[in-house]
Amino acid sequence: MSPAGLAAALSLLVLSSLSLRARAADDGEVRALLALGAALDPTGRLLPSWTPGRDPCAPGGGGFEGVACDARGAVANVSLQGKRLAGTLPPAVAGLPALTGLYLHYNALRGGVPRELAALGNLTDLYLDVNGLSGPIPPEIGAMASLQVVQLCYNQLTGSIPTQLGNLTRLTVLALQSNRLTGAIPASLGNLPLLARLDLSFNNLFGSIPVRLAQLPRLAALDVRNNSLTGSVPAELAAKLQAGFQYGNNSDLCGAGLPALRPCTPADLIDPDRPQPFSAGISPDVTAPGGGGRGRVPPSTKALAAVVAVAVALLAATALGLLALSWRRWRGRRVDGGSPAGAAELAAAKAAAPPASARKSASSALASLEYSNAWDPVAGALAQQGLLLRVSTEEVESATRYFSELNLLGRRRGGGGMNKAAATYRGTLRDGTAVAVRRLGKTCCRQEEAEFLRGLRMIAELRHDNVVALRGFCVSRARGECFLVYDFVPNGSLSQFLDIDAGDDGGSGRRVLEWSTRISIIKGIARGIEYLHSTRPGKPALVHQNISADKVLLDYTFRPLISGCGLHKLLVDDLVFSTLKASAAMGYLAPEYTTVGRLSEKSDVYAFGVIVLQVLTGRSKVATTTAMAAQLPGDVGELVDGNLQGNYSAAEAAMLAKVAVACTSEDPDHRPTMEEVLQELGTI
Repeated sequence: MSPAGLAAALSLLVLSSLSLRARAADDGEVRALLALGAALDPTGRLLPSWTPGRDPCAPGGGGFEGVACDARGAVANVSLQGKRLAGTLPPAVAGLPALTGLYLHYNALRGGVPRELAALGNLTDLYLDVNGLSGPIPPEIGAMASLQVVQLCYNQLTGSIPTQLGNLTRLTVLALQSNRLTGAIPASLGNLPLLARLDLSFNNLFGSIPVRLAQLPRLAALDVRNNSLTGSVPAELAAKLQAGFQYGNNSDLCGAGLPALRPCTPADLIDPDRPQPFSAGISPDVTAPGGGGRGRVPPSTKALAAVVAVAVALLAATALGLLALSWRRWRGRRVDGGSPAGAAELAAAKAAAPPASARKSASSALASLEYSNAWDPVAGALAQQGLLLRVSTEEVESATRYFSELNLLGRRRGGGGMNKAAATYRGTLRDGTAVAVRRLGKTCCRQEEAEFLRGLRMIAELRHDNVVALRGFCVSRARGECFLVYDFVPNGSLSQFLDIDAGDDGGSGRRVLEWSTRISIIKGIARGIEYLHSTRPGKPALVHQNISADKVLLDYTFRPLISGCGLHKLLVDDLVFSTLKASAAMGYLAPEYTTVGRLSEKSDVYAFGVIVLQVLTGRSKVATTTAMAAQLPGDVGELVDGNLQGNYSAAEAAMLAKVAVACTSEDPDHRPTMEEVLQELGTI
């Protein structure tokens, strides 16, 4: 063989070997994903796409739900937040070496945090918050050099904070609040040059606040509320963070120039009976042989004199600081008493040191839902219960590209000058999740706070395969707006598949729906409405009030999802009325509304009947019920969409026409319930 031929053969052999190794690596990732899915979802019902023989990275929704892959075909993201997963996080996750984001927050996971996570050297985002995880934080996490965000809050983690976390030099956010952590705050956390937010609140931490935290160049927010911290607050920390420092309900903390803190005494600076593994910058001169906090001998006279001098200086500074602070707070109340920091301090004062058993219960006041500048998806009772994802104003703006018109999905019909405030935008969250963001101005929302929150809770608890899920919520007093974050449904609304002419089929994603797809859509809509009308444990019956083809969204498999459920519980009456006028103009509003002035479950049934006619005919404007009834039980072929070119079941078409006529009866008492409609459709 010639040298050139030999070189070519060797190259081919190397490429073949690399290909085989890549294929083996892919198989290893598939096995790891299958093991991960089986552990996260032991029932096998919540992750139906995670099945053997399927490519996890297949494009166009053909892969594993929540799995995203990089250009090389390696698994880069696992995003399964808010899926009600009730399993465990297994060591098998270590078999995904290219993983950069693990998003499992807002579930019901139990068990411990596996130390095998340390094998994920490329992981930048670790979101395990709002679950039921227990046990210690593995110190091995400190070896994950790429980590930027660690969210372990709102779990049941125990033990101390590993000092090894001080090795995460790229870390920007460390959120450990609302766990059962004990021990001291590690001074090693002062080694994190990029750390911007540190939340250790609502734990059982003791000891003092390390002075090294004040030296972090980018630290903007430190929350240590509701712990058992003692000693002096480093003066430079309070001066640097100001409103970003929250410290309430630590009765033994002291400091100068800070509201709700008493002045420090010599005993606060050196106390042989108080555990101070990391002092606030002042340490005893002499310790007993063998070390140990409890073996200290009394300080020398010289040291004591120095301490007394320091104490006198602190008392003088405290008096001046309190005078200045009193003036500032009085002035602040007159200028703007509603800042996030002021609201937090007021809430902390009202809480009056709640017991440990009540530490996880957050205020549900709408004012307390005001969001800070930092990323923190956990606040408010709804978030704690895993019902809603908390997103910041900055996240909403970034996701929608600052509400770019290119991402505009639509505006609410009617409402006059409120149209702009009631727009919906497509967005992409930080973890890659596609969402739809509904933008509501303050004037659009009900002003009764308790009523608004009751409506928000009701919507957040709606979970059904044919109902669009509300995933997140955000309030911005600065913008005078609130935002509802929904799952994004890719195929748009059902109305986009009506009024299609033969020449338009396939243009702009519009196409003629097959007969089997139309049957499936009608059944799915019926199941969704029946779910809304049903009364179940923890779920009252709900009337939609505004069902239309625009409110029926279709996912990539053309599964219908009803949107806008319960919005009338949040919006002011004027805006609700404007939507009803638009609904009446489109023919969805039941005729009895003009006489009784209220909507009922039978009103939703009427709107469903209109949609059945639209799907049957392929047209948004449909024939009157009287005209249709005259054709029954004869041939209904003239009603069926001509674009089907005869590819439909005449018997099924007649059945659908019969259901539509019954649902659109002018007498609401003659209309069936949605449960009865489902029984009738079950024969198709």
